[in-house]
Amino acid sequence: MLQALALSDRPRGVTELGRELGVTKSNAHRLLKTLVHSGFAQNNADAGKYSATLKVWELGSHVLSRVDVKNVSGALLQALADKTGESVHLSLLSEGSVVYIDKIDSVQPVRAYSQIGKGAPAYCVATGKALLAHQSPEMIASLCERLEAHTSRTITNAAELQRELARVRQLGYAVNRGEWREGVCGVAAPIRDVLHNVIAAVGISGPESRMKPAFMREQAPVVIETAELISRALGYSGEAAPCRKIA
Repeated sequence: MLQALALSDRPRGVTELGRELGVTKSNAHRLLKTLVHSGFAQNNADAGKYSATLKVWELGSHVLSRVDVKNVSGALLQALADKTGESVHLSLLSEGSVVYIDKIDSVQPVRAYSQIGKGAPAYCVATGKALLAHQSPEMIASLCERLEAHTSRTITNAAELQRELARVRQLGYAVNRGEWREGVCGVAAPIRDVLHNVIAAVGISGPESRMKPAFMREQAPVVIETAELISRALGYSGEAAPCRKIA
């Protein structure tokens, strides 16, 4: 039904749509009411006809941004790796976990290990926190109900995680202090699409021996700048993200 409305160049009536889709008029009307209720269709009460809304375009734009983010970020990821000397990751959020869709390994002999297509619990890594901080309160609350320890530093207290995500929003970047793998730390920032939605995150990671707190604070603006440049390439036109020092 949604496809029929989206592909049509004019508003459609219930009987016409039912005939096209091979469903009864009552079932067609029920489906249309569901689409109207969810915001994907609108009803012209006078004419008794329906058409798709811009929410269809918004949804498509969101998906397109997720696909395009890897295509537009390649050179910027390499530049970030060159500037910081550490491994770089590009991540998406999937059901409470991050999935690495691209990476550049550090040239250092000792470096963080990861695989494209693999991931980690979002609350344990920097790119995951950068993504989680901008999700709905309901999604964050649901995740807070199933926190598990992976190292001695993993945040397993719901209130503490909520405070951590609030700091991410305030500072403009997220930090992993060895919360997923012992001795592996990272810094990450969120990437926004044309609709200003946070749809990905970029970050650097490496061994704790190099990723000292002072070094991560020093590199945070570089990571944020990379996220900003990727966001701009995706059509984001909002204000630059803040980068505030951790006291």
